[in-house]
Amino acid sequence: MIEWRDIYKVVAAMVPLYVALGLGYGSVRWWKIFTPEQCEAVNRLVALFIIPFFTFDFTIHTNPYTMNYRFLASDGIAKVITILVLAIWVKFGRKGTYGWSLTCFSLSTLNNTLIVGVPLFNAMYGKWAQDLIVQISVLQAIVWFGTLLLGLEIRKAGTVLPSTNIELRNVSCTEESEVKKAEVVEVMEVRIPLKQLLKTVWLRLSRNPNVQASILGLTLSCIINRWKFELPSVIEGSIQVMSRAGTGCAMFSMGLFMALQEKVIACGFGLTILGMVLRFIVGPTTALLGALVMGLRGNVLLFAIIQAALPQSVTSFIFANEYGLHADVLSTAVIFGTLISLPVLVAYYVALGLIN
Repeated sequence: MIEWRDIYKVVAAMVPLYVALGLGYGSVRWWKIFTPEQCEAVNRLVALFIIPFFTFDFTIHTNPYTMNYRFLASDGIAKVITILVLAIWVKFGRKGTYGWSLTCFSLSTLNNTLIVGVPLFNAMYGKWAQDLIVQISVLQAIVWFGTLLLGLEIRKAGTVLPSTNIELRNVSCTEESEVKKAEVVEVMEVRIPLKQLLKTVWLRLSRNPNVQASILGLTLSCIINRWKFELPSVIEGSIQVMSRAGTGCAMFSMGLFMALQEKVIACGFGLTILGMVLRFIVGPTTALLGALVMGLRGNVLLFAIIQAALPQSVTSFIFANEYGLHADVLSTAVIFGTLISLPVLVAYYVALGLIN
């Protein structure tokens, strides 16, 4: 049962986020410390340097041999369902676009598991729930942020194919031989960019510090827990001196971004509501489907639903800003989603407890 002191612990974990956000906002809007170019550099520092250390730090401290893989499979199924629905929307929907499918994926699946999730679920269900939320954090960092980065890199590198198709549509052939020749040219022109696209994406992902940190962290975690040894304190300290700045710097960067916009709600009211619906309704719904497929029952089922309603991941904004894809929507989702998340999560907890 949640007590007032548990609520205080969650609030105490959330307030520092907004302190960092306010400092970032004020440093541009009021104190004029940073220029737009410097704000972009700060976000790049966070995306490619600080967040990889943060990911590496908590990944190496997780034991992959004691994870609840049945529960993690249900979480994976929920996210695969989301991907399939978005793929159908892009393929057959009138307004479905690849860029918006990536944003909708972020809004409905990627959440703030550590800052809000750990203290809240420890109060709701105890130590086992806290352990599960940490396991989800590792899976999210390694698999689902990697999936998002893959999609963003494909979008960034995939501008060749549309231009090729446009050029081919303008080819007019009057004779049959010319038509056949055009068909051959089309096949060759499409295949070459696709190969280049995959090669470019692979090279960029292999050089991305976030991907490298995830793979290296998981590998080292397996070695540490297999042979039961600890990292030297000098190495631990060297990692943590950077990783502990992760969340604060990410929120500070978001404050910088907000200050550069004309309005606080940069994306507008309609997109804000869409973000809240995806985060607090669509996410838990797909989590329920995934849990039912894996046969989860009791408190584990309730936990699976509620954890999907955690507020938006701060890292998802950093990546959106780095790749220039709907950063205004993600920043609004993080800021206002975190504000309203606590009453929403408590409401889910009470309602599901009564139903159960």
